[in-house]
Amino acid sequence: MRTKIADTFRSLRVRNYRLFVGGQIVSLIGTWMQFIAQDWLVLQLSNDSGTALGVVLALQFTPVLLLSLYGGKLADRHDKRRLIIIANATWAVLAFTLGLLVVTGTVQLWHVFVFAASFGTVSALEVPTRQAFVSELVGTKLLPNALSLNAAVFNTARIVGPAIAGLLIAWLDTGPVIMLNTLTYLAPLAAMLMINPATLNRAAIRPRTARISDGLAYVRRRPDLLLPLALVLVIGGLGFNFQITLALLSKTEFGRGAASFGLLSSALALGALAGAFAGTGRRGRPSVYVLIGGALAFGVLELAVGFSPTYLTAAVLLLAVGFTMIYFAQAANQRVQLGTEPEYRGRVMSLYVMVFLGSNPVCAPLVGWLSERYGARAGLWLGGVAALLAAVSVLVVRSRRRHVRWVLHARPRPHLHLVEPEARAIRIPALRVAVESERHA
Repeated sequence: MRTKIADTFRSLRVRNYRLFVGGQIVSLIGTWMQFIAQDWLVLQLSNDSGTALGVVLALQFTPVLLLSLYGGKLADRHDKRRLIIIANATWAVLAFTLGLLVVTGTVQLWHVFVFAASFGTVSALEVPTRQAFVSELVGTKLLPNALSLNAAVFNTARIVGPAIAGLLIAWLDTGPVIMLNTLTYLAPLAAMLMINPATLNRAAIRPRTARISDGLAYVRRRPDLLLPLALVLVIGGLGFNFQITLALLSKTEFGRGAASFGLLSSALALGALAGAFAGTGRRGRPSVYVLIGGALAFGVLELAVGFSPTYLTAAVLLLAVGFTMIYFAQAANQRVQLGTEPEYRGRVMSLYVMVFLGSNPVCAPLVGWLSERYGARAGLWLGGVAALLAAVSVLVVRSRRRHVRWVLHARPRPHLHLVEPEARAIRIPALRVAVESERHA
């Protein structure tokens, strides 16, 4: 047992990564507290408008769509550690200013719109930089484990942050919660300053130009990267809008308050935390069938949440939704990162971030409008159906292009065997699949 636990957290043996994780968990808890407070503030200012929630999310993620590729270019050309320091300092100033407006009672809905766009602009530059920085902290050998631990940290914060926010909003209202987030940015700032740059695993040669067009051409030549990006684009855009759907589900369908909304978010995050830890033992690049299986399971479970008759049923189902959500997303992240050369990693990860988060500006208003017009459940149904259709489409296209044979075995227990030419077979629960032997599968 002790060996298993040590293996799960093996990336934490690296001092720089320990500092990074410590700063991130504090900051992310504060960020999730602010997300919950911001969503509740929007509902207060807009008379429970799902469309307003969708607009806020769209403004928050539109800069990601427009600027992430530029952020990846900066990450490949400049010191990632310094870029992360600048981003966190900027976030702290923005959080303090918004919190001051709310506490003084002068905030208006358009203020929230402006700050959402400002936070998103910083995120567009920071997120791809932080994603690419992990490989410099731990190296390629520990990268799968470190990425899974990053997801675990993110979802730990996703559990703790909304729960704290729900209680504090009920006690103090939204303003103090946003103000408190300002202090949490001090942790990553201190961690970045304490990291030893001399021990980072940096590329031997840093590209002088790092053109965006070169990064796009690199991905275009790599179908093994295009496939997870396509799945993430559809499922992330239409299926991962829980900030909208859970807020409306809690308030309009079940008649609950801020604390109950926070608990639904925490249930989703608790399942996601389990999904993140499930991936910590992975030592290599995940198979494409792991992604497809995760997408199928996520689609079925999100549909089930949409049909949940009670608040308690929804909370229980969200545990499973969270598990499959992060299991799929983390497998996609690992497949992209572990298949990319170091000199292109910043630009490729910026494209990943762009399709993962940048699809929200297009899809969030649609999900918000649909949820407002036809009920919060409609947004969940849309996400579930989209995930199922995307996963099935990718499976069918891949099967045709690679001449995959589908063989159904009844013994020793029913399972499906997918056979690809010149491939070796492995087992995953109740499903045997073929895994490609070549590098760029």
